[in-house]
Amino acid sequence: MRAAVLHEIGQDKLEVLDDVEATGFGPGRVRIRVRATGLCHSDLSAMSGVLPQPGPFVPGHEGAGEILEVGEGVSRVKPGDRVVVCWLPACGACPACRRGQTELCLAGFMNAGTPNFRRPGGDVFGFAGTGTFAEEVVVDAGCAVPIPDDVPFDIAALIGCGVTTGLGAALNTADPEAGSSVAVIGCGGVGISAIQGARLKGAAEIVAVDPVASRREAALRFGATRAVSPDELPDAKQKVTGGEGFDYVFEVVGKSATARTAYENTRRGGTLVIVGAGAMDDFLRLNMFELFFDEKRILPSLYGGGDVLRSYERTIALWRAGRIDLEGLITHRVPLAEINEALDQMRTGTALRTCIEI
Repeated sequence: MRAAVLHEIGQDKLEVLDDVEATGFGPGRVRIRVRATGLCHSDLSAMSGVLPQPGPFVPGHEGAGEILEVGEGVSRVKPGDRVVVCWLPACGACPACRRGQTELCLAGFMNAGTPNFRRPGGDVFGFAGTGTFAEEVVVDAGCAVPIPDDVPFDIAALIGCGVTTGLGAALNTADPEAGSSVAVIGCGGVGISAIQGARLKGAAEIVAVDPVASRREAALRFGATRAVSPDELPDAKQKVTGGEGFDYVFEVVGKSATARTAYENTRRGGTLVIVGAGAMDDFLRLNMFELFFDEKRILPSLYGGGDVLRSYERTIALWRAGRIDLEGLITHRVPLAEINEALDQMRTGTALRTCIEI
């Protein structure tokens, strides 16, 4: 079958090969025919080495498709079912799951250390234990979440990561008060989803911050009340909050520099939500006095900060009701053979989300 492979960490191009085999099928596992997958910035971060991932590997973790085959003991799905790929499944038994913090379950992360594919030259891993830049993938049954027939594969793919992450950061983690002021730093697919979540919660002012003009324009369509470049943020802070700072600031870039900017633009007693996935050697510097004196809440948000399955269901319900726009997030579409074009679209910021049709 065909799959896009990164041969070595640090390379910036993928090679689409037709000699890749999905491996690991057996009890408790399912084989999925991938129909659509989104390109998430985390894929680029894994390719560059910012996020730890053994190689060679097939990127992609934001996918949807249909079940081809189920292993022994699998009863929740059957061949022909439409599913979204969940890269962070809950085991249901660990301490985090028993506390109701299923997004902190480590079972999915453990999957990343087991090869998902094989080529004549040896094993190939799948990013985050999945690897959806492939025609087929074999994953634990818990990674295959059934979706209703009226949810298109491209929409379902977005729900698999970016939308759940951004929307959940607002609805689950921050839970902004109605009438509050919000700033979102980084307005790709995840940031736009956070903007939609803040709008749903009734935020009065939502300032979108991004260096790319097209993303700022998109943010206004999705619910931002203002859209500014990073250089214009101080002026927006003054106009919207009288210089005090925003009630809630979302950092959706994953860099210490933007996290520091987000902290400085959060009012005293306000809330900073860290959504971006950054590098282990990129440290955020805060002094002990400001932590004590400012009393700002710093809330990391992993995969939307809530129960993933409930978040999927909620997102579908909001989409059906027309309360959130998911179709508009897909600004580009490319076939798998043109995957490197999609990478360029992400790197330059010309795309909110590129749907890779497989």
